[in-house]
Amino acid sequence: MTDFLQLFISGLATGAIYGLAALGFTLLWQACGTINFAQGEFVMLPAFAMLAFASFGAPLPLSFMLTCVVAVLVLGYAFKRGIADPLLRHGLMPVVVATIGLAIAVRNGVRAGYSAEAHPFPSLFADKLFTIAGVTVTLADVGTLVTALVLVFATQAFLQKTVTGRAMQAVAQNTDSATVLGINVPRMILYTFAINALLACAAALLITPTYLAKFDMGEPLGTKAFFAAIIGGFNNSRGALLGGLIVGVSENLAAAYISAAYKDAVALVVFMVVILFKPQGLLGKKVERKV
Repeated sequence: MTDFLQLFISGLATGAIYGLAALGFTLLWQACGTINFAQGEFVMLPAFAMLAFASFGAPLPLSFMLTCVVAVLVLGYAFKRGIADPLLRHGLMPVVVATIGLAIAVRNGVRAGYSAEAHPFPSLFADKLFTIAGVTVTLADVGTLVTALVLVFATQAFLQKTVTGRAMQAVAQNTDSATVLGINVPRMILYTFAINALLACAAALLITPTYLAKFDMGEPLGTKAFFAAIIGGFNNSRGALLGGLIVGVSENLAAAYISAAYKDAVALVVFMVVILFKPQGLLGKKVERKV
């Protein structure tokens, strides 16, 4: 039982990071019907950006803040104006193809321009262990889980409790009605892209100390985050967190009790089971959308 609880807690920590990345999928989909298959690379790039700032002597908090600024400009504004806006008028498929191509280009660009090797990344949390009721957990696992949960629920509170957040949700539900109500639709969509960029930076800060900064780290992360978003419900931001936690815990338990070789396949198995019995996801709702 002790081993199970340890695996469960560490799985929750990893799953919360998947949930952060999955939240980006759900936000972009709800706001403008965009699916960004370069989401994993959007987490990888901030990791290397923080390493670059650190190489100039910047401490980790300053590196993170500078990376957030750059990410909002590049992964938020530039991505929206350069890829999403021109292609969305032609439908969803061109955006899907473009983001898949973008993911491949970014991976190969980082490998060629920076390094193909894995790089260590500093952790926000000290290397400490805690024993509670016989269960040993690391400060990093607890800190990662708590930080990710705070970010997800803070995003949810922003969307539900603030005027800007409610305006963003109105745009997600019906852009025509939002325009009639006087909401600046392009600005609200831009805010969504900016929030997605900030969440990607936070996910990079939390996951890279464990998985190291690698040019291909975004590929499995993006895939699992996409599955997590569908498992929880693509039109529900809390569902993204639930899906991420389910994937994180499931792959940890599968690696320990079945075989480590099946760890990366667990997300696909859970995804297939969920869509067979509840295609809209565990917390998703069947809705008609107009963008």
